[in-house]
Order: sequence, then structure tokens, then C-alpha cells
Amino acid sequence: MSGPMLFQDAMSAALAEHGIDTIFGLVGDGNLFVMDSFRRLPGTTYVGVANEASAVEAASGYANVTGRLGVATVTHGPALTNTVTPLVDAVKARLPLLLLAGDTRPDDHLHAQNVPQREVVAAAGAGFEPIRAPSTAAVDLATAIQRAYAELRPIVVNMPAHFQWSETEYLRAPSRLVDGKGVRPADDAVEAALGVIADANRPLVLAGRGAIDPAARAAVLRFAARIGAPVGTTLKALDLFRGEQHNLGIVGTLAHEVAQSTVAAADCVIAFGASLNRYTTVNGSLAEKRRVVQVDDDRRSLGRYVAPDAGVLGDAAWTADAFVRLLDEAEIKATRFASPELAAELARPIEAPDRSDGGYIDIRTALRRVEETVAADRTVVTDSGRFVYHAWPAISVQNPRHFVHTANYGSIGLGMGTAIGAAVGRPDHPTLLVTGDGGFMLGGLNEFSTAVRHRLDLIVVLLNDGSFGAEHIQLLRRDLDPGLSLFDWPDFGPVAEALGGRGHTVRTPAELDAALHRLPDRDRPVLIDVHIDPNQVS
Repeated sequence: MSGPMLFQDAMSAALAEHGIDTIFGLVGDGNLFVMDSFRRLPGTTYVGVANEASAVEAASGYANVTGRLGVATVTHGPALTNTVTPLVDAVKARLPLLLLAGDTRPDDHLHAQNVPQREVVAAAGAGFEPIRAPSTAAVDLATAIQRAYAELRPIVVNMPAHFQWSETEYLRAPSRLVDGKGVRPADDAVEAALGVIADANRPLVLAGRGAIDPAARAAVLRFAARIGAPVGTTLKALDLFRGEQHNLGIVGTLAHEVAQSTVAAADCVIAFGASLNRYTTVNGSLAEKRRVVQVDDDRRSLGRYVAPDAGVLGDAAWTADAFVRLLDEAEIKATRFASPELAAELARPIEAPDRSDGGYIDIRTALRRVEETVAADRTVVTDSGRFVYHAWPAISVQNPRHFVHTANYGSIGLGMGTAIGAAVGRPDHPTLLVTGDGGFMLGGLNEFSTAVRHRLDLIVVLLNDGSFGAEHIQLLRRDLDPGLSLFDWPDFGPVAEALGGRGHTVRTPAELDAALHRLPDRDRPVLIDVHIDPNQVS
């Protein structure tokens, strides 16, 4: 496109030229006409949500499962301030996003919705990129997109509302993105790391979100086999090594007993694409009494939480293959840490007795039956809350990219919006949202209606203990009345029906099975309200 046009048409043209075809948002006078122009372009999708926070959550879910840039839009003032919590979550997740935000006229400081938007954005930790003039729209947008990827955080594109309906000359701006994949590690760094690896007798290989692409997975497994090491993952790389006989699963605070004992016995950890945060390292204990090699293609991740004995700035696949090549040249023998005995221990099923009783379903029983029943090619999204310590190890995915959690900031209530974006990102696969009752009431009930309006293939499993679980257990541990943490919620099954979906309220395993067996016939979003005992959630 070229020549004179209205600002809103210039913005939508620039968005399309950068490959942006899906935007989640809520319109107001600051972004209304930009979105009206965008949605009229061929091949574009605008997903309207009920709350501005959910627009950013949905953009996060979309970005996580597709690997593409997630884009949201809101108007000015209170609309922007409503997005602060999910913006912080995305900042902590180091997720590139764009938020197109309207702004009030700079000369109208008495406008009821006027707020210092740059300061609001800075407080959230996100970046701020203003549209300087109607004529610079394409250039400023290209800058914002480049920043989102380079800085690995959301960038808020500030659009003064009065630019809409201004006529301008459209000036195209080419993409400023540079492919950062395939970073070749320095030879001296590889050799230093290899010195640590060669001295190990009981090495453990750990992969994070930065090593989940197929090439990295294959190379890391080749390296692990070459040194005789078991493999494990961070939470965000969930199920990367599913099916491998020496797979420990999640390493850290969520590890099962066999994984815990194996990690405790290790004398060296080689991490690929993992930040080694406090949850993976159990407050740093992973780095105590064992040496650490950390490989990452992002310099900011190296040594961020743990000081490694050797750090390698490089692509996971390239570095793993370089390790193997040098090990072969030096004729260094593999260890036997990944032993047949360990494989046998890992293959042994973990037994968990069913404690369902008195109108409550055991949370472990509920999750096990959901895991067995919902289609394996699902996308899995979890809200945050006490229930996740049961849900994360119990619900599997076929690819780590198909798993998204919303606990980066420790906020409940972000799950439903995130699930909407994930469902839009993978429309041919069911999206399973596992949420708690508190999070659902805080930020899920209104957006269940959004899922219905957009006819998304969404299954919501609501683990309902009638409480704010973390607070409930704290009160009990101090022998205090837990009443402050308990809630008499409505019956969510009929509520889901009233919102246009399908709803089931279940209090026994038989009722849960009946609801799950109806899933193949679903033609709209489904909510299963699973009643669990607040005193039986660990």
C-alpha cells in the first residue's frame, strides 16, 4: 500500500505487512477505528474479550502455543491500567508481545481517562513505544516489533486517539527482525564446559523452554546418551522427553521421589535453555555439591539465578553436538548413571489411593481421569493456585509448546483469558483449562462467555474446593478458623449453561466419568465443576 490514507488504515496496513493477522482486544474510542479497519482486511481475525486484562492474557496464550508474536489492543486510561497484572506476568515470562493502546489527547489533561501511560507501562516492566505522528505509524510499529523480540518482553504501542481520521502519507517500513537462531558457541567456552563434563561420574542433563524445538531435543538426547546421563526438564519444557526410558520428568520442587533421589546423587548438571530459577534448583540447592554447566543462546539467562562452573553462550543443538564430537575425539567413555536399574525404577507406576468420599472427589483421581479421557493432542493451560502442584505433574502434553501456565507472577485469575488465546492459536485441537474456583471467579466467569461467543473448542475443568486454598492451609496450620478463606460459590454447572456452554457439576467419580464421556459429542465450550475437599489438597 502507498499514497494518502487515514491513520487507522495506515496502522492496519502496517500490522498486516508485518504478518499480524490475529489481535485480541476490547475497543474504546482510542482504538475503535484502528480495529475496525484491521478486521476488514482479508485474512484477519479480531477476537473481542470482556475485560482488557484478558486481551493481554489471550495474546500470551496465543504466543506461547504458536511461537508467533501475540498482539492485544485496548483503549486509554482505565483500559490500560486494567492490563497491568497480565503485563507483569508476560514480563516475568520473558514473552514478546505487542499491546496497541489508545491514549488521550496530550493537550486535554483534564480528560477523565487521562493517566501518565508511559509511567504505568514502566511500572509493569514493559516497554513503551509511541506513535510519534500519523506519518510514522509504520516505522514506529516496526521498531516496537523489533524491541519485543530483542528485549523479550511486551511493548506497548501508544496511539493518541486524535490521530484517527487524520489523513497521512503511508510510508512502508521493512521488518527489522534478525534471526538469532543458530548462535555458534565460542570454542574456548565449549572446551571449558567439556572439562567439567568429562570429570563427571554421575551427570544429569536438564532441558528448559529454550531447548524444546525438534533439533535441540534430538541433539540433547544424543549428548545425554553419549555421556550416560538421565534427562529431565523444567516445568516449561513439560514432557519434552516423554517416552524416553531415563526421563526423570520435571526437575525441582515438582519432582517425584525417583527423580529427587537421582538428582541428589548427581555430581554434575548440564542445562540447555533453562534459566535455573529457584523452583528448578529448589532455592539453589541443585548447584550445591555438584558442578553446573549452563548452555543458552540468550546472554541474559547465563548466571541469572545460579553461577555456573561453565557457561556457554550458544544454540542448544549446535552446542550439544559440539560436546559429542569432542567427547568422541577425546575417546571419553560414557558413565553408567543412566542405568537399567534406574530405567526400571522410572517405569514402575506410582500408586495413589482414591480418597473420594462424602460428596468430594479426590483431586488426584479427578486429574488422572481427565488425563486419560481428554484427547491426547490437546493444548493444556493452567491457572495458578494450590491445585497446580497436583495438576502440573498429572496432565501431559505431546509437545511442550502446547502447555501454558499463568503462574509467572503468582496471580490467580489469568487462566481463562490465556486459554482463549491458546484455543485461537490451535483451533483444530481441544484446549483444556485446569483452574481453581477462586481464579475462575476472579477472571474466568466473564470470559467463558467470550469462549462461547467465538465458538472455541474449550474444556474447563474447575477444581472447586470452595476456598482460597493457599490461605486456607495457612489458617489451618496456625490452628485458626479457616472461615475467612471459604466461599459459598454458585453451582457452576448451571451457570455455564446460562452462559451458552455445557455445564456439569460432579461430586463423585461416577458423575465425573459420565461428564467426561460426553466430551466427544461437545459442540460448544464445556465446564466441569469438580467438587474437591479443601482439606485433602496438599
